[in-house]
Amino acid sequence: MAITSTGLNAATNAEYAAPTTVEDKSVLDKDDFMTLLLVELQNQDPTEPMDSEKILTQTSQLATLEATENTNKALSDLAASLGISQQFSTISAIGKTADTGSNAIVFEEGSETIFEIYFPDDIEQGSVEMLDVNGNILKTLDVGTNPKGVYQFTWDGTDANGNTVNSGIYYATASYKNPNGDDLTTRIGAYPIESVKFEGNETYFKVGSSYVSLSDVAEIY
Repeated sequence: MAITSTGLNAATNAEYAAPTTVEDKSVLDKDDFMTLLLVELQNQDPTEPMDSEKILTQTSQLATLEATENTNKALSDLAASLGISQQFSTISAIGKTADTGSNAIVFEEGSETIFEIYFPDDIEQGSVEMLDVNGNILKTLDVGTNPKGVYQFTWDGTDANGNTVNSGIYYATASYKNPNGDDLTTRIGAYPIESVKFEGNETYFKVGSSYVSLSDVAEIY
């Protein structure tokens, strides 16, 4: 064969024709049953016509098959409708707070841990407390004076004495005062929902600088 300008072998249309889709006839539908019944009636022996009871039985089976198909289609449409309805209901969560139910972070020796905390009120002064699994304060990080919002912090894994802690799970909470002098607290894990993203059957909330799956959210308020 000659080489075309595209660098591909020239060939007849038949050689590269799209494959014909073969209809699967391993499962009969209601139309197939109707065709078989009509053929059976057309080719019956006139001297021994088909028993009317047998015809009624086959017709009943045909009606049952059609009803089953209609039911399956209706259920499929209902499932799709419920899925869309659920997606729209999650959109209404934008602006509310998503709580993962945990303020835990993971620290690995030789690296820094970056995390975010949401402050629902303006911050006059405050600090973030790094805690061990027993609730002991290992170190405090200054928050400063800032408007309300989500803030990112970096912990190098050292305690108040400058000693590096072991790799493991730790916790972070924050204590602060608003401009009115009220004592408030907040922690990792609770953030305002900024947007909703759908990927396949999964729903994700944008909280802070990342997305969390709806299945990882313990409470929305």
